[in-house]
Amino acid sequence: MSSEPAFDPPPGPRPVPYADLRLELSRLVGAPSAKPVAKALDIHTVGQMLHQFPRRYIPRGELTQLNLLDLDDYATILARVVDQNTRKMQTRKGYITDVYITDNSGAGTTMTISFFNGFKAQKELLPGVLALFSGKVSSYREKLVLTNPEYDMLPDHELTEHEAELQAARPIPVYPATAKFPSWKTRLVIEALLPTLDLTRIPDPVPAAIARRERLMPLAEAYEQIHQPSSIESWPRARKRFRFQEALALQTSLAQKRHEASQQDATGRPRITGGLLDAFDAQLPYTLTAGQADIGGLISDEIAGAHPMHRLLQGEVGSGKTVIALRAMLQVIDAGGQAAFLAPTEVLAAQHLHSIQALLGSLGEGRLLGGPVATQVTLLTGSMPTAARKRSLLAAVSGEAGIVIGTHALLSDNVHFADLGLIVVDEQHRFGVEQRDALRSKALKPPHLLVMTATPIPRTVAMTVFGDLEVSELTELPAGRAPIKTHLAPLAERPQWFNRVWERSREEIDRGHQVYVVCPKIGDGDEQLFEGGSALGGPGEGGTLFGTDDGSVLFGPDDSYAESAGGDGDTRPMAGVLDVVQMLRGLPVLADKRIEPLHGRLDSALKQGTMAAFAAGEIDVLVSTTVIEVGVDVHNATLMVIMDADRFGMSQLHQLRGRVGRGGHDGTCLLVTNLEPGHPSRKRLEAVAATTDGFVLAREDLELRREGDILGAKQSGGSSGLRMLSVLRDEDLIDRAREDATAIVAEDPLLERHPALKLEIEMYLTEQNEAFLERG
Repeated sequence: MSSEPAFDPPPGPRPVPYADLRLELSRLVGAPSAKPVAKALDIHTVGQMLHQFPRRYIPRGELTQLNLLDLDDYATILARVVDQNTRKMQTRKGYITDVYITDNSGAGTTMTISFFNGFKAQKELLPGVLALFSGKVSSYREKLVLTNPEYDMLPDHELTEHEAELQAARPIPVYPATAKFPSWKTRLVIEALLPTLDLTRIPDPVPAAIARRERLMPLAEAYEQIHQPSSIESWPRARKRFRFQEALALQTSLAQKRHEASQQDATGRPRITGGLLDAFDAQLPYTLTAGQADIGGLISDEIAGAHPMHRLLQGEVGSGKTVIALRAMLQVIDAGGQAAFLAPTEVLAAQHLHSIQALLGSLGEGRLLGGPVATQVTLLTGSMPTAARKRSLLAAVSGEAGIVIGTHALLSDNVHFADLGLIVVDEQHRFGVEQRDALRSKALKPPHLLVMTATPIPRTVAMTVFGDLEVSELTELPAGRAPIKTHLAPLAERPQWFNRVWERSREEIDRGHQVYVVCPKIGDGDEQLFEGGSALGGPGEGGTLFGTDDGSVLFGPDDSYAESAGGDGDTRPMAGVLDVVQMLRGLPVLADKRIEPLHGRLDSALKQGTMAAFAAGEIDVLVSTTVIEVGVDVHNATLMVIMDADRFGMSQLHQLRGRVGRGGHDGTCLLVTNLEPGHPSRKRLEAVAATTDGFVLAREDLELRREGDILGAKQSGGSSGLRMLSVLRDEDLIDRAREDATAIVAEDPLLERHPALKLEIEMYLTEQNEAFLERG
């Protein structure tokens, strides 16, 4: 065995078989075994331990293919020792033992494992030994190596024929691991725990009729086969059972949230004939699309109801979400209420103010200037001058302002409304539940809620991450919006295209249009400074698509890719706004053109002034970070150049390119990259160039990610956002579980007749999982 002590059950008689999953783990396996588990995996109860399921299984006859290991992965490897060598260290006292392992592939593939002063390894890891090795895969002289890994020797000799047959049939479970708690330590705790339990006494959280319909393995058998499979064929059925069980627990919890919200009292805001909404519709210069009309009618009916609306509206950039939101706000104003419009940045808040004022015309000039059928639209941000801020605060509390548009400043304690009836949240993923609730608390009764996002979200992700909201999708673009042409500019094999990119920019400017240039960092020598303060972004202006208040990522563009943020040994320089501005100003082809920077570290007034100047046509080329990712609307901008496009995620690239071609002119996006052909991120860029369907791209993007990253949890041990489910693979299963959960909660909201399901939800909803559920 390894140098680490085994986890043995406590001495003395076995405890009485116990079925209560809330029992402290130490009661059954002893404190010496339970304490390391609590420290390393944050697991404290029997139920948590039982639900620490293996990530995968290794057939005992199949060694790990060493050539498929990924650099910097924390890997568990089954391999055979072929040789060993111990040598003296040159720079300090002690010895290094190099153990050479093979996967028996016949291709001569070997790997070196080094132990510093590894006297035990020197004695145990002799040629011919079969063992599990667990550690971080690193590189030395361009070869993959492991340094000081944990290891566990496996018996594959000196067994009776019958024992050998049984041993060979049983696959090896591989559990989530940490640097100090390898997979087999979890396995040893499980082996000590299972004999102490009467698994047949554990109540099944899945109702019997549903379990029969799904043909689920009996619960007790499933626990046995998930942890100690008798054959390579048995664990898939066990995993199917726990996938459905997890989906049912998750969807039931979300169904309870929807049911609870539906029972709250809200002030109904029915449509008023002859009011602002009618006047707005009469002056609208175009006809609503069928999708806008259908969803608008649905929202109108929900706002008129006595219970608060909770709806997520997602649609492509330019699909007309703002018009739908504005019509909803006008309906609320007609019925005596106010609307708050929450935007993630000051630039976007100002942009929405201008857009809504332009749409309303005289209807947005207040009752004195606009006539009896009018309202006031006001802005409230943190950087406003004191006098202007006081005017906005007074307009909100007096009810004079029907629409208050703002940033996080709307959440301040000194912001009050006369009668807040509707909250519109733009790009919900930029806000946490505390912020949304802070706005809700400013209403006399629970207000209606409309959440909007232009970030395409695959349906099953929306059902999981935003599962407490009803989801509507706008899939058609308004008339006059041409599809955006996207082209790859691969500088690795075609360096001459660099000059052509700027010649193309000049051509567009000469036609009277404007150009965006987007960079992944600001500059100032910060090689990894993305907008939002870190390489992976954060809750600031850009950087991630689903940044949360605590800095974690639900569905960000950069976190799952080695090249994005210069991680995993990637030291390639990134294009920065400040450097690119200087470079472009020095190019003869753009010598006489107006080129200006825009990024989140600029003074707020300068940011807004720069954006206003670009919108007014006073700037030819705007060199920006992702601060322009959402909401910024300049109809004369027809070309976007994205520098180091491989640094961005697919969904973010799709959203960025939606900033061009919005004024009836054709839009073009150039994805500039220095990556060589065949690189995984080149394939992502080629996928973006091949389709303009954001939902197709979102799904492809998701397929490239580790499952745990979707909900902001890395698969590194402990509780993860999803234990067994895959939001892509298990789409149909999640659908069925959602229908079952909705039906169960409709009949039994408090789950009084489903105590086992209630317990399963309590165990499933760790603090981490509750956090992601609340992010909806």
